[in-house]
Amino acid sequence: MTDLSGWLNFYVLVGTSAGALIGLQFVVMTLIASMPPPQGAAQAGNAFSTPTVVHFGVVLLLSAVGCAPWNGTDAVAALWGLLGLAGVGYILLVAQRLRRQTVYQPVFEDRLFHIFLPLTAYALLSGSAWAAFSQPRPALFFVGAAALLLLFVGIHNAWDTVIYHVFGMRQEQREDERPP
Repeated sequence: MTDLSGWLNFYVLVGTSAGALIGLQFVVMTLIASMPPPQGAAQAGNAFSTPTVVHFGVVLLLSAVGCAPWNGTDAVAALWGLLGLAGVGYILLVAQRLRRQTVYQPVFEDRLFHIFLPLTAYALLSGSAWAAFSQPRPALFFVGAAALLLLFVGIHNAWDTVIYHVFGMRQEQREDERPP
């Protein structure tokens, strides 16, 4: 298949990055686990940390699918569509979890990077499935854009989580340790 074969280097680069970042996310979470957890930390983890790993996993899956030796775009487009629709559903679940958790009060940036941008990426991925049947070349760029958007969202969210735990949580711990 000539359309997808030109994307091999892109998917190798993006997939390798996503795989490495998944591993790094586990290392960071292991280090953060040594800190005393605040009440409701599991709820916050489901709203903030788990989606980051899911986004990296989706990028890794898109990369594997993009590197597979397909004979045409029909089967891969169907996979894009299913993955995009599942992602939209997952982001709706994340939005509920974000509202229900009580550890942290989300601000605009949190909604942007945890709901709006991932929703855009998954909708773009789903839409690329429809476009692939009539315009396969532009559809491949839409899939690439969705993968990059999820990768950058994941990087931002992972960094944001680390900054919150390292600086925000440590500051709260220091304040709790001060004598009255």
